[in-house]
Amino acid sequence: MTYLTPLILGVFFGFSLNKAGLTKYNKIVNVFRFTDLVVLKFMMTALVVSMSGLYGLRALGLITFPNVPATYIAGNLIGGLIFGVGMALSGYCPGTCAAGAGEGKLDYIFPGLLGFLTGAVIYGLTYQQVFPVISGLANYGNTIIPDLWNVSAFLFITLFTLMSLLLFYLIDRAGWQRKEKEGVGS
Repeated sequence: MTYLTPLILGVFFGFSLNKAGLTKYNKIVNVFRFTDLVVLKFMMTALVVSMSGLYGLRALGLITFPNVPATYIAGNLIGGLIFGVGMALSGYCPGTCAAGAGEGKLDYIFPGLLGFLTGAVIYGLTYQQVFPVISGLANYGNTIIPDLWNVSAFLFITLFTLMSLLLFYLIDRAGWQRKEKEGVGS
C-alpha cells in the first residue's frame, strides 16, 4: 500500500500531462522561448492546488511536515539553473519524460534515461566535494517559506495564488498563449 498511492497519483499526473499536450517537445522548449507558456501555467496551478491541499490537511491535523529537508539557497539556485538548462536543451523534464516514455515514445526513453543516468553519476561522483561547500552558503536549515518569512501559511498561499493569477493574466495579455498550428509539435 505504501507504493500504490504514489503510483496511482503518478499515473494520474502523467495522464493529465498527456491530455493537456504537455508531453510534446515544442511545449517544453517554447516555455523558454516565451512563445507558449501553457506548461508554466499548468505547473503554477499544480503548485497552488498542492500547497492548498497540504496546508489544508495540516490545518485539520490530518498530516504533519516532520521531515522537511534543509533549505540550501545556493544549492537550489545552482541545481535549478542546471535543471533549467537541461530542460531547455532537451525539451524534457522528468515528468514529461516519464509520461512520454509511458506513451512508448523512444525519443523520450533513450535521451531521457541517458540524461537522468548521466546526471545521477555526476551527482554521485561530485557529492563529497561539492556538497560541503554549497551547504555552507545560505543554509536556512529545516524550514518552510511561511516560517522563514514569519507569515501564516494561509497568507502565503493566498499571496502565491494571487501572484499566480496575476501572472496568468499578464501572460494572456502579452499574447504568450500561442495556439499550435496543425501538425506543429505533434
